[in-house]
Amino acid sequence: MPYVGQLGCVIERFAAGGVVIRLPYAELLRRPGGTICGAALMALADVTLDGVVLSMIGRVELAVTTNMTVHFLTRPRPEDVRAEGRLLKLGRRLAVGEVLMRSATEPHPVCHVTGSDALPPERG
Repeated sequence: MPYVGQLGCVIERFAAGGVVIRLPYAELLRRPGGTICGAALMALADVTLDGVVLSMIGRVELAVTTNMTVHFLTRPRPEDVRAEGRLLKLGRRLAVGEVLMRSATEPHPVCHVTGSDALPPERG
């Protein structure tokens, strides 16, 4: 996902079944009302979910997102956002995970995401 690299996401923790990724704040992410655009948060969620899955199965290029449900809980401040992802279930053909996002200085979540990735049958 080359365009996601332009967001400048930083991996803060990459462990089996649990990943933390930070989205650094940039003015290009700001939308009217002084908050971060939802598209950037959804991209962060997708990258985090993919990271969680890959932390368990290794590099599998054809593992793809099949579903994401996003709940925007409150407006994030114009600052870095941390996404904490964890694996809920890893099956033979489907992985299900969860992501919770918080602004850098806020203790309360700004976004909650659940999602799934389809796994190719030929993976080891």
